[in-house]
Amino acid sequence: MPSLDFKLEKKLFRQFYDQHLESLEEAKETFAALARSLLKQVPGLQLSKIEARIKDREECIRKFQGKYLLPLESAQQPYSIQEHVTDLIGLRIVCLYEDEVHRIKKVLSEHFEVIDTTDKSASLESTEGEFGYKGLHLDLRLGAERRSLPEYAAYADWRVEVQIRTIIQDSWSVLDHQIKYKKSIPGSLKRRINTLAALFELADREFREIRDATAQELAEAESPNAYQELEAEEQPSTPPLHTSTAQGEGSTPTLAAAPSERGHQLNAFGFLRIANHFFNDYEFEPHKVDSFTQELNSYRPGLTRTGFNQCMRTHISTVKDYKKQFELLHPGDTMTPYDVIRHCMYLSDRQSYQHLLDADMRQAFELWLSAQETTHTP
Repeated sequence: MPSLDFKLEKKLFRQFYDQHLESLEEAKETFAALARSLLKQVPGLQLSKIEARIKDREECIRKFQGKYLLPLESAQQPYSIQEHVTDLIGLRIVCLYEDEVHRIKKVLSEHFEVIDTTDKSASLESTEGEFGYKGLHLDLRLGAERRSLPEYAAYADWRVEVQIRTIIQDSWSVLDHQIKYKKSIPGSLKRRINTLAALFELADREFREIRDATAQELAEAESPNAYQELEAEEQPSTPPLHTSTAQGEGSTPTLAAAPSERGHQLNAFGFLRIANHFFNDYEFEPHKVDSFTQELNSYRPGLTRTGFNQCMRTHISTVKDYKKQFELLHPGDTMTPYDVIRHCMYLSDRQSYQHLLDADMRQAFELWLSAQETTHTP
């Protein structure tokens, strides 16, 4: 029975904790596995980690003593410690973006009974004593349907506290614990901590907005009309072709290499619009597109998407003929779309893009080009 004897209640709680520790561990693993299974099914949801823990026995007593003991004793209200410790089992779910926090809450609320919700994402105006924000806390237990199943019967009465945070919020929490004095410090230090908290909050928002903007750019780059829209947009600024004999054997139509070319600087999204048109059955991986576009720009600063498009239109037919001959002579070897693009860029400007091809590739390509010239010479 509850009492007002703190010494007795500590003893009873320790006995309760030790007797049920094995069950608590099993419930912890069960809740963590269930959360992972449920959230794995959410389309597009990206999790950093799901951690589970059992709260330390003595930490439970200290928390009760600091938060509940004095008010209960003042009111002469009998108590038992275990009734006030609702976070014996804890889960921490860390996601990437702030709008995923409430998606996670929605999924968990559909499968667990929500006993209490605490939104700790406090604004900076209310952080005079505590700084920053700590995410969303849910006090849960299994929903009625699962509590009735035999495999969950042993855990039907256990509650679990779920903390849902973004990576940024989780990082803030870790660093926040390293600030030893926060309650009574000079105003200048409080302002610095609040400024830092605001920067973390801004980073959360910016990462989400960058994700959304990137998704929109990708959708536009991969839409069926992306290439036609690009051509219409760039038509007035198509740079002229000129003939150069200084870059290699023979005369090859090439693009003016000056950085003053009109048009948009070639970026990953412009590259995708054009590459998807010429290789519509190939899936370009984001990290490869990013590094390859950077490589093209490093060899020829000022390259525009108009220039890249003009290069592909001018040279891809020639390179595809070479590709057929190459793969015929080298069974088992294939030229990927990236290889085709490398050869097109090399043809457009041998001097700038000579290192897009290694020495053997350049030699084989030049020999083939020479043979083609000889074949077609009257």
